[in-house]
Amino acid sequence: MTPTPTATLVARDWAEIQERMLVPLYEAVYDRLEVGPGDRLLGLDCGAGLPLLLAAGRGASATGVEADPARRALARERLLEVLAAPPSQPAADRPYDALLAFSPTRAALASALPLVRRGGAVVLAGWGPAERCTVPSVLGRGPVPRDLDALAEGAGLRPDGSGRVFCPFGYADVDSAVRGLVSTGLYDAAADPALAEKELAEALHPFERSDGAVWLPNIFQYVIARVA
Repeated sequence: MTPTPTATLVARDWAEIQERMLVPLYEAVYDRLEVGPGDRLLGLDCGAGLPLLLAAGRGASATGVEADPARRALARERLLEVLAAPPSQPAADRPYDALLAFSPTRAALASALPLVRRGGAVVLAGWGPAERCTVPSVLGRGPVPRDLDALAEGAGLRPDGSGRVFCPFGYADVDSAVRGLVSTGLYDAAADPALAEKELAEALHPFERSDGAVWLPNIFQYVIARVA
């Protein structure tokens, strides 16, 4: 499937503006897992591939899964191995050591777990407490924190730690903030996208600094579990 021009622009906004906001989360998880040479990682919903690049920078071998063709195309421009869906079966010689499943659906998690070795790490991550996240207050819509422990338990995984990470969303100006937030997909359900962007820009003004920059503090949470 060839991405539409609009989809390509939105994907580039994700890659150039929004994706880096989650670097503190990725780095905290990789530090916790001590990711390094010889490790094989599989990342669900890897976007344009930044989490894979960070893992590769530590010497790991990282493969991504991304359903959106525009984001997948950008990841491949970065010379990353990114699939449209998880492989149907694990490699016979070497399953993955870790699965990075940031905000996964139950179905996506279930399809990827067989690819991870016994004792391998599964990282589930998502938004922290609503009162600690600014983004949900913008336009009165946004992400709802998930019970990651329950998700891990439902998948038959063994708990092995958790943490919270400060991930502020910082933008050069309101226009960049609107483009970045729209690229997350949080506002896709709007009946009138142009009106939604206008309302979003207005809602962001209270978070503007004197230099025009926009600052939205957020806390993300993660859970590490092990394949039994």
